[in-house]
Amino acid sequence: MNLSSKASLIKQPEWRIIDQSSLGPQFDAKHSFAIDDTLCASVGKHESQATVRTWVHHNTIVLGIQDTKLPYLEDGLQFLKSMGYHVIVRNSGGLAVVLDKDVLNISLIFPDQEKGIDINRGYDAMLDLIRYMLGDNGKKIEAREIVGSYCPGSYDLSINGKKFAGISQRRLRGGIAVQIYLCVSGSGGERADLIRQFYELSLKNEQTKFIYPKINPDTMASLSDLLQIDLTVEKLLFELLTALKDHSHKLLPSSLTVEEQLLFQQNLVRMIDRNEKVFSKNRD
Repeated sequence: MNLSSKASLIKQPEWRIIDQSSLGPQFDAKHSFAIDDTLCASVGKHESQATVRTWVHHNTIVLGIQDTKLPYLEDGLQFLKSMGYHVIVRNSGGLAVVLDKDVLNISLIFPDQEKGIDINRGYDAMLDLIRYMLGDNGKKIEAREIVGSYCPGSYDLSINGKKFAGISQRRLRGGIAVQIYLCVSGSGGERADLIRQFYELSLKNEQTKFIYPKINPDTMASLSDLLQIDLTVEKLLFELLTALKDHSHKLLPSSLTVEEQLLFQQNLVRMIDRNEKVFSKNRD
């Protein structure tokens, strides 16, 4: 199975691989968003090849900027913390998502070419990559908004109307980061119900200018449940590396360079400051 021509972004001479999927519970999600911004800068300046980063965070809720405007956000935050979740605010759009040990995140970082990469082309590259990774099962995947899911978008990935993944995109300093969260195993419905309760507590039926999603837990499931096969993060990582190997000449396992570490520290400070402002405002 070859990737379609529209997904030629996956065909790279070399792929740089940064695997951060097994760093454990102490790996804070604020670091991930700072790292992707750092890699956008490196790839955008052609100081790095196109890069794939894999990452896993334990029991973390990642809020979008709109979520920080919920009228009773503090009540929602207290609920999430009581359920054992760490909460952060990312530096981009979208809405609340659940990350845990059975959710694999993949970031594809490309240079934005002279004529510019159409936004849908970035999404399509990720979609076709996931389809390729899943082989014949990939043919079952649809990309369309699943109403009732958390963080709904036009590139929700679903099988039989049940969402198991969402794709987002961030463009910065000449680089493009296309990010996906894949609910590999565990209960998609339980994750969705957690976010449903968060919104109920944070809204309390108050009318707001922004329309927050009404979550229906039945609209979400894990890939393992949908395909009725025993999938793990490790198995999907293997399929990812195989797919990249099939579409490039070389895979280069890597970590951040000294220069990237310096920029990462600056980006991390920005992320920490952003989060402190949001959460201190809600405590006041």
